[in-house]
Amino acid sequence: MKAVVLREHGGLDKLQYVTDFPDPVATAGHVVIRVGATSFNYHDVFTVRGMPGIKVPMPMIIGLDIAGEILEVGAGVSVWNKGDRVLVNPLNRQKGLMGEMMHGGLAEKCLVAEDQLIRMPDDVSYQQAASLPVAYGTAHRMIVTHDTIKKGEKVLVLGASGGVGTGCVLLAKMLGAEVIACASSADKIQRLKDLGADHVINYKETDFSKWAIEKFGKPQRRSYDGGVDVVINFTGGDTWGPTLKCVKRGGKILVCGATAGYEPKEDLRYVWSFELKIMGSNSFYDENLRALMDLIHQGRMKPVIDEVLPLERAAEGLRLIENREVFGKVIITP
Repeated sequence: MKAVVLREHGGLDKLQYVTDFPDPVATAGHVVIRVGATSFNYHDVFTVRGMPGIKVPMPMIIGLDIAGEILEVGAGVSVWNKGDRVLVNPLNRQKGLMGEMMHGGLAEKCLVAEDQLIRMPDDVSYQQAASLPVAYGTAHRMIVTHDTIKKGEKVLVLGASGGVGTGCVLLAKMLGAEVIACASSADKIQRLKDLGADHVINYKETDFSKWAIEKFGKPQRRSYDGGVDVVINFTGGDTWGPTLKCVKRGGKILVCGATAGYEPKEDLRYVWSFELKIMGSNSFYDENLRALMDLIHQGRMKPVIDEVLPLERAAEGLRLIENREVFGKVIITP
């Protein structure tokens, strides 16, 4: 079959497009799917580069987020049939992540354990479904499952133009929040406006924390005046200190990642003085993915897709992710 294969860690030039990779065979408790679409996440960039403490078996077909049609059913599989349309939860409970510990979606076919499969509504496309797991699933768990955003609250989203970021903007708006979206270019700023953000900030030109204080007032230690109610920060690094300064007393900081650095400078005085709630959220579950597909089915949400590329251009798509040149998701259609 055709596939994009990683044989050693390094730059994106280590990804090889091949036409003769062995086809997967359905084993007990597993199915083989024809991949309809797969989407990239920044995690795929880390997999190609190599991550400390994670030994990726080589060769590896990367790609976590996968949707497709069942081609073959292995022994003992009773719930699923050939032709069923499925979204794959990329976490295999025994082995780890698809595209990292077992072959992922950058191929024409993929072997998947039956307990990773989620049935797709007929009117949800493979491209829409493949957009969901890592990015939108993470956003949904952080915002909806943990019930962290209320109607009328002021919510500032850092990194708002990426997969998780656009998911956060859409979900926060759906819940009735006043959304402040931060991005790095005029084009992304305009597209965030079009997506429904109430305020937009080019963080390369404007200090988002100072902007929030000027707009909504300086947070007060002894009252609940000033500042924003919620900051969604999955970047970390140099953004962490300014985040602490613009959140109102009793406000929340939501964290589901640290793409710019996981050991930021911390000032604990802000945490206790303003009674801040720092809330972590990890991963996503089947119920998050089902709920998101229901929102698409109901016409209440449409995943933001920037590029749809063929398999042979997969490295180009991942380069867009690595250089943060995308708005929303990059989809590959084998």
